[in-house]
Parts: sequence; structure tokens; C-alpha cells
Amino acid sequence: MRVLVTGGSGFLGSHLVDRLIRDGHDVICLDNFFTGSKDNIRHLLGHSRFELIRHDIVEPILLEVDRIFNLACPASPVHYQYNPVKTVKTSVMGTINMLGMAKRVHARIFQASTSEVYGDPQVHPQREDYWGHVNPLGIRSCYDEGKRCAETLMMDYHRQNGVDIRIARIFNTYGPRMAANDGRVVSNFIVQALRGKPLTLYGDGNQTRSFCYVDDLIEGFIRLMEHPSEVRPVNLGNPNEFTIRELADLVRELVGSQVAVEPPATRPVRAPGRR
Repeated sequence: MRVLVTGGSGFLGSHLVDRLIRDGHDVICLDNFFTGSKDNIRHLLGHSRFELIRHDIVEPILLEVDRIFNLACPASPVHYQYNPVKTVKTSVMGTINMLGMAKRVHARIFQASTSEVYGDPQVHPQREDYWGHVNPLGIRSCYDEGKRCAETLMMDYHRQNGVDIRIARIFNTYGPRMAANDGRVVSNFIVQALRGKPLTLYGDGNQTRSFCYVDDLIEGFIRLMEHPSEVRPVNLGNPNEFTIRELADLVRELVGSQVAVEPPATRPVRAPGRR
């Protein structure tokens, strides 16, 4: 098949591109490199079944493809808070453009959504039919609400135009090619430990997260995309929860570091207590 991956030079996108090429597909990687890195896909440049197009999905593009994986969007607080308007535009206008392409060429389209659509949930664990507990006005809302709108657009194009859709709500993911400076807890702890700096622990460390290895997540992407009929959102992640303090202790153990764990110098933007 001829497969389009938007955001294909990012952390998740580049792993997905690798997997698709290994599976024998022809892959088009579409990226504006706002947060992605050419280093993530450099090993594929010149490959006979790989094509790289520098393009922002906020602008329309005409391509003939069989499958679309729409992953393009800043996904870490450092990036989406730097340019929140662009983040919303990517989730909304970009998704409209990709859905328009899917409608025109009769391609199946996969939307990379997020567990952030649940906001600061009051139900644990979150089922896909839970509507969430959200703040549409906070400085993190550009990402959360953009993804919620993208899901709405996917469902509306499916109901109104018969577009064949798949929606994955992604939970915390880790693995090779994570950006060291993206502000996520796994990369933060590892970088701090390797540099011999104290691990920054927000709050009491009892907040919980689930952490899924990137290869397992990509396997979930592939299985969901090839499911014959599942158009409703599907949670993808590790079902096991860990506290942030447990993660800090594990990183210190693996790195062999005796650095301290301490609170930050400034109060952070509030993140969900459990996910």
C-alpha cells in the first residue's frame, strides 16, 4: 500500500515509518520539522520506498494514497505552549485537510489523539466512553482541546461523508528518539540523572502514569488501522500504573546515580494527578 504519515519525522512518526517500510509499504513522510528531526529518518533517505515531503498540514496538499496516519502536532508542553495557536491550527485545520484528502481518494485515515482529551479525570481508569473533566481555558488547552476537536471532525466526516476512520487515544510513551529537552518526565529524569543533577519531582510524587514502550504502541497503531470496522476511539497504552516517585527511583537505579530527588524552584502548570 501507499501510506502517508504526517509528522513522520517525530518520535512516534519515525518509528511508525520504520515499521511500515519493514512491512513492505511505500511511505510518504510529511513534516514541517517544527518539532520533528531529520535525524530520526536520515537512515531512510534514498530508500526506494520512502519519500520525504516538507509541508505543513495546515495548508492543503494533493496526494494519492491508500492509508493516512495523521500524527502531525506538537505533543510536549515545551513545544505546544511555545506556539499554542499553531498547535490548535495543526489539530483542527490540519485534520480537516487530511480528512478532505481521505474523502477524495477513499483512503482510511488514522487520527493520533491523546489521553489528554480526558483532562484531569475523575474516573480511573478511563474508559473510552468517559467524556472527561476538562479545562478549555488553561495554557495546556491548546493541545487538549485541539485533539478533542480533531476527534469530533473525524466522527463528523465519518457520519456525513462515510470516511473510514480510526482514532487512537495515546497514553505516555517512551523509547529511542525521545527528545532530551521535550519536558516529559521520562526524558527529564534520565537526562538529569546522567548529568548528576537532582531529579525534579513535582508535588509529592504520588501522581501516577502508565508508560508504554514505543514499539508496543506502534504495534497498536498497525492493529487498529487494519481492524475491519472499529471507528470509535480506542485507548492505547500500558494498563499498569506507576507513581512518579517510583519512576524516579527506577531511573536512579538503572543509571547508577545517587542524585537527590527534590521539588522544582518554581511552581509548574498543574498536570493531571493520575493517568
